[in-house]
Amino acid sequence: MTAAEIINELKPLGLESYKKVMRVHDIPEPFFGVKIEELKKIQKRIKKDYQLALDLYNTGVYDAMYLAGLIADDARMTKKDLRGWLANANCSSLCEYTIPWVAAGSPHGHDLALKWIDSKDENTATAGWSTLSSLVSTKADEELDLAELKRLLARVRKTIHQQPNRVRYVMNGFVMAVGGYVKSLSDQALKTAHAIGTVIVDMGGTSCKVPYAPDTIEKIRQRGTVGKKRMSAKC
Repeated sequence: MTAAEIINELKPLGLESYKKVMRVHDIPEPFFGVKIEELKKIQKRIKKDYQLALDLYNTGVYDAMYLAGLIADDARMTKKDLRGWLANANCSSLCEYTIPWVAAGSPHGHDLALKWIDSKDENTATAGWSTLSSLVSTKADEELDLAELKRLLARVRKTIHQQPNRVRYVMNGFVMAVGGYVKSLSDQALKTAHAIGTVIVDMGGTSCKVPYAPDTIEKIRQRGTVGKKRMSAKC
């Protein structure tokens, strides 16, 4: 299939009621208002398609860009591809979810994430921390640099409250990810979560809440699922 054919398939699936929800979440035009469950039906049919994913993302239509992340052949994504996606991201959703999911599944996620978190650009730093969260959720502990993760937790503890709005949100998410997915660092992540306390983030006109990291980590511990990894960061 081509990107043009997918766009024609997406258009009639759009719902005005869902578009209203997406606008509240600062999704910019153009977009059709296609629910994620409908995008996943297309994903199930296509599975992976490297070039189609690139073409869909390049349409600039949000629904197609989100679908691009779902069908991307992560292993084939180059640093140039991922940097290009980030450069053309026009909303926090792409920077916090789509791009990090694909980056984490690529061979370049770790290197790019460490560079991105040092950026003064909010979207870039956001993508970096979110990529790190995706990596700890999917990579076996043996594949992770635990000493590095400890340093990153210390960095969050020291700097989170001075960061830009959405960077605060994803740094808080990183602490929860380490606490829930990296068994040997769960205690340290919990201590970090208590140290940073409540994280204030302007969530715009949405009803979304900023999770209180200590409570989230404690719930995971009570379920007995600390260290249980995900097959993929994509959802």
